[in-house]
Amino acid sequence: MSVGDVGERSLIDLFFTLIEGFPRAVLPFGDDAVGVPLGNDALIINTDMLVGRTDVPPGMSYWQVGRKAVVMNVSDVVAKGAKPMWAVFSLGFPRHTTMDDAGELVKGLNAGCREYGLYYLGGDTNECADLVVSGTAFGLVGRTSVISRSGARPGDIVAVTGPFGFTAMGFKILLENMSADSQSKNLALRAVYEPQAKMREGIVLSERNLASSCIDSSDGLAWSLHEISKMSGIGFIIDSIPAPKEVQTFAENHNLDPLELALYGGEEFELVVTIPSVKWSRAVDSVKVVGGTLYKIGTVTEDKELLLRLPNRAEKKIEPRGFEHFRKQSEKDFGEHGTDLH
Repeated sequence: MSVGDVGERSLIDLFFTLIEGFPRAVLPFGDDAVGVPLGNDALIINTDMLVGRTDVPPGMSYWQVGRKAVVMNVSDVVAKGAKPMWAVFSLGFPRHTTMDDAGELVKGLNAGCREYGLYYLGGDTNECADLVVSGTAFGLVGRTSVISRSGARPGDIVAVTGPFGFTAMGFKILLENMSADSQSKNLALRAVYEPQAKMREGIVLSERNLASSCIDSSDGLAWSLHEISKMSGIGFIIDSIPAPKEVQTFAENHNLDPLELALYGGEEFELVVTIPSVKWSRAVDSVKVVGGTLYKIGTVTEDKELLLRLPNRAEKKIEPRGFEHFRKQSEKDFGEHGTDLH
C-alpha cells in the first residue's frame, strides 16, 4: 500500500502513532501549531512547506511565492492567538532558476515577514527538482491565552473573519479558463496571489480571552469546521455562509453552486472561531477596533453532526472535503500547503 492509496491524512495519522509526544506541550497533536511552555508564555511553532507543482498557480511571481510562504506560516501561529516573532526558511531551487528569480523570492520572504512583524533569521539552501520553500514561524502568547481547536462548547457562536469563495473562483479562472468581468477577476486573482493572514484578529481575541476555539481555514471552511468538531467533540448548525456577490454572480454565470466554492475552495486563510454567546458582543467590537470583521455563521451543538441549514435550501450535511496531497487528483485540482504534522 502506498501513500497514494491512503492519502495525506492517513499518513499523518500513522505519524502520530510513531512519534513520542512532548509531555509538557501546550497544544496537542493535531492542532494548527505546536505549543511549548516558555516561562509564563507559550512558544507557538508552525512549519509549512510550499512546493512549486502543487502550490504555485500560473502567473504567480517569485516575490508573491515568497510572501505566500510567510502567510502560510503566520496564519497558523495567529490562529493560536500568538504574536509572530521570528521565521526561518529552507529553500530548494531547480538548477535552472535565475539569480534574479531567486532574489525576488527572498525579497518576498523578507517583505512578508516585515508585513507581519517577524524577523527573517535565515535558513538553508539546496538544489531540488522542484521549487521548495519550507518555513518555520515562531510566536509568543501568554500560556493562559492560547486558543486551541478543542475548546468549543455547545451554545457557542461560530464565526469567521472574512468571506469565502474568491480563491476557488480564482483557481477556476486560472486553471479552467473560466471568464469573469475585470473587477471580479482582479479580486479573485489577488486572493490567490496575495492572501492575507488575520493576525490582528487572532491576537485581540486571545488577549481578551474571547474565543473558545480557533483554526486557520486554509484547508477550506468545511474541513476546518470538521477539525474543530473532531477535537472539541461537538457539532455545528451553519445557517449563513458569507460569499461575496462577485462569487455568487460568477457561480450563476458558470452554472456552479456558490456554496461549493465557499465551503470547499480553501486557501482563504481566514480564522474560524467559536465564541461563547455571552462574549459575542465584546468579540465583535474588539475585532472591529483592530480593523476586522466577525461574520456569524452558526452555532455549536452537542450533536456531533455538521448541518447546513440555509433559507430556501434543504438541510444537508457538510461533507469533510478538501484538497489532500498524495490522493489521485484531477490535473485541474490545486492544493493548499497540506495538513500540518503537529
